[in-house]
Amino acid sequence: MTSGLNLTFEEMWEKIMACDRKYDGLFFTAVKTTKIYCRPSCRSRKPKKINVEFFYDMKEAEKAGYRPCKRCQPEAAHSPQVELVKNVKAFLLNHYKQKLELQDIAAHVGLSAYYLERVFKQETQETPRTYLEKIRVDKAAYLLATTDRTNLEICYEVGFQSSSSFYKAFRSLKKFSPSEFRTLAVMDGHHELDR
Repeated sequence: MTSGLNLTFEEMWEKIMACDRKYDGLFFTAVKTTKIYCRPSCRSRKPKKINVEFFYDMKEAEKAGYRPCKRCQPEAAHSPQVELVKNVKAFLLNHYKQKLELQDIAAHVGLSAYYLERVFKQETQETPRTYLEKIRVDKAAYLLATTDRTNLEICYEVGFQSSSSFYKAFRSLKKFSPSEFRTLAVMDGHHELDR
């Protein structure tokens, strides 16, 4: 079901470095040297990039010889709604470029919009709309740092309907405008090369 996620290795690596809870359950980080797999939000010491592989399914990780981390317990379901939320997160990740209304998301999982929003907020402390916005801003940040597309091209590429909503959401979540973020990302990249 979630194996069709369109996340690159670099994007997943970024999520585990940030201990990003939004991606828990959507993919798992397996460390070749320890033979342990974790949630993206795991607070354990970060492995070397070369020792990491990613799985979309914990059963696949276990089949490959990995065991669950004792610290983040990726195999433990924390509530009966985990599968539902995981399904919604995967849907949002796979359709973030499209114009999505709460009704579209609710129809996908077969629930009323009201109930979906309530359950999603209980489990994640945010609404599907704010989660979708974070995905779009994350994708935009990645494109700003790795491509030379214009801010406006990126705005529409990641699913924002207007440049004003893009700039507002980007600044709110990243604390910089898209242009400032790109400049910092470029400087950061050069700084990495100087080492």
